[in-house]
Amino acid sequence: MITKNEIANIEDCLRSVSFADQLVVLDSGSLDGTVEVAERLGAQVSQNLDWHGFGVQKNRALELALCDWILSIDADERVSPELAEKIRKIVLADVGTAYEIPRLTQFCGQWIRHSGWTPDYVLRLFRRGSARFTDDLVHERVVLSIGTPTRLIYPLLHFSYPTPSHYWRKLEEYSQAWARQRFARGQKTSMLRAGLAGMVAFVRSYFFQLGFLDGAMGFAVCLMQAQAAFGKYFELYCLQRQYEK
Repeated sequence: MITKNEIANIEDCLRSVSFADQLVVLDSGSLDGTVEVAERLGAQVSQNLDWHGFGVQKNRALELALCDWILSIDADERVSPELAEKIRKIVLADVGTAYEIPRLTQFCGQWIRHSGWTPDYVLRLFRRGSARFTDDLVHERVVLSIGTPTRLIYPLLHFSYPTPSHYWRKLEEYSQAWARQRFARGQKTSMLRAGLAGMVAFVRSYFFQLGFLDGAMGFAVCLMQAQAAFGKYFELYCLQRQYEK
């Protein structure tokens, strides 16, 4: 796990994975007591302030893990008792190479079961040495070097957006990082592309991915996803204009 100022999440998260033989926390400069709580709960805590994005930091944490199996988890996620039992059985049986876990996300107190958020399979459980994270600033993913992942049925619980302000804060942070990354790779865009991205995102998530079945919160989620799609291309467009000047 990588952390920075996760005092609201760290205890519940670590308790949900208390079955692990080793708890690795790589912190990037928390000032809110995250490190102290993690150490109190038995985690092996290291710090690295040289931030180069989520992917690089997670690979650094990966290098600190010594067990045969790795479970990667974010501080705002929880392993349910059913998922914990399944993971224990997999590790004891020592079968397979990697496993994708369906993630169920809560938005402002409501579980979102459509809108493109569910099912959300993420590769999080794998043999040490069989996979690494991409070096992306944001939206990093696990890449397997051997084997094919198997999908589990018990969900990883994701408490990422307890309030709208959490969503807007992450939206700004991720949009800027995404735009910097794409700009560095030479990608260009236009205001038309940004607008179309927002409209397509809403139509896809609300109608085709059945966001309307999530009620009022589903409508809010789909609107915010449209804003996120627009925002990242708008950030890229602004970077492009600054460079052209």
